[in-house]
Amino acid sequence: MQPTHCLIPILTAALVVLSPASLAAETPAEAPKPIRVLVVTGGHDYATNQFQTMFREMEGVTVQTAEHPNAHSWLSAEAAKSWDVLVLYDMWQPISDQAKADFVARLKEGKGLVALHHSLASYQTWPEYERIIGGRYHLEKRTVDGVERPASTYQHDVQFRVKVANPQHPVTRGVTDFDIHDETYGRFDVSPQAHALLATEEPTSGKTIAWARNYEAARVVYIQLGHDEKAYENPQYRRLLSNAIRWVARRE
Repeated sequence: MQPTHCLIPILTAALVVLSPASLAAETPAEAPKPIRVLVVTGGHDYATNQFQTMFREMEGVTVQTAEHPNAHSWLSAEAAKSWDVLVLYDMWQPISDQAKADFVARLKEGKGLVALHHSLASYQTWPEYERIIGGRYHLEKRTVDGVERPASTYQHDVQFRVKVANPQHPVTRGVTDFDIHDETYGRFDVSPQAHALLATEEPTSGKTIAWARNYEAARVVYIQLGHDEKAYENPQYRRLLSNAIRWVARRE
């Protein structure tokens, strides 16, 4: 029989292995909760099935959609408890004073905002919207400081090169310069406070075509790309959109 004193080190070692600290270290970390995305559409036709497929295939998010004229009800304090990030893919003009107040209130709370493509042309008579997203597409000509300026322009079916203006930003992480078949916009405004993410030298387009900024407590990203399924299926565009959602949700 083995002497009793020889058992002491064996028992001690066993206690170390089975200590609560060791067991906790072996417990897998809880998976992060999905980012709850609310996508707003309306006022502009789009390839619905392909657009929705892009979001369904995006990892780490759950998606619900709201379409005008009923989308503004989702901006209320109660309804906004069900989403973390607002993605705008609408081109809508009417907006009530209550909807304006709700929109700004949600951003003051820190809800994230990603605005895509034709949403740059929404709410032409609400100046605060331009300040929120950091730019504006002008549907009509206007006079600025006594000088008449033409309306913004668009061009369908353009194959062009997109350049990453800031590869260090979390929104462009893993994105390299790429080619895309998409619609371009020209003569639109970009705020001097907007931080350029993507650029192009395509002559039918404005130079800066994606940017990031802050508005109140919210992170905001605008991406000019995304007219139809040729953009939705572009892997670089998908990565860019996924990164943007994560960044405005403060997961990056």
